[in-house]
Amino acid sequence: MSRILITSGPTRQFLDPVRFLTNASSGQMGRALAEEALQRDHEVTVVTGPVEIAYPERAETIHVVTTDEMLAACRERFSDCDGLIGAAAPCDYQPVKVATGKIAKTGEPLRLHLVETADVVATLGAERNAQWLVGFALETEDHRFRALTKLEKKSCDLIVLNEPSAMNSSDNSVEIIDRQGQVAAQLTGSKEMVAREIFRVIHERLIIDGKQK
Repeated sequence: MSRILITSGPTRQFLDPVRFLTNASSGQMGRALAEEALQRDHEVTVVTGPVEIAYPERAETIHVVTTDEMLAACRERFSDCDGLIGAAAPCDYQPVKVATGKIAKTGEPLRLHLVETADVVATLGAERNAQWLVGFALETEDHRFRALTKLEKKSCDLIVLNEPSAMNSSDNSVEIIDRQGQVAAQLTGSKEMVAREIFRVIHERLIIDGKQK
């Protein structure tokens, strides 16, 4: 049995008290992964951004809003875990300054000065000890090249490549790529089926009888 940390859903970066940047991630992939991990008798902690779904009752579920909050929650628990599956879609940018009041319409263009948020998986990858890491990469072009670049940058053992059509959908089509750039599996189907096959690869490549390879 392993202790597995799963990130799930989107995060929000506020522009003012009522408006925010985000994306269409629904958390369904993270939930499917949590359910599969529990079926395999692992202990599961899910750190999730705002979603409209419910996670399995047997999983410890931590709700966050911003990318910084997701990173802080993960860093607090990662040292006690055997591995991480970074299925969340954290918001990549945040405004330099958040307006204290609602930004009023003026009839003129609104210019936003944005900076990158922290990279949750890359930060944990740089800090890990013996833990394994599985990342997700959502790409619209140069798919495998960009996924491999992220795998190396984030110090992942495997990366799951998918496309924007996966967002807010009950189905997914993915490739699982290893550190040698080889495709370990190509999967298309329901997110529950994809989660089951992702864990099959994780067990074959990263876990032996509950211990890390």
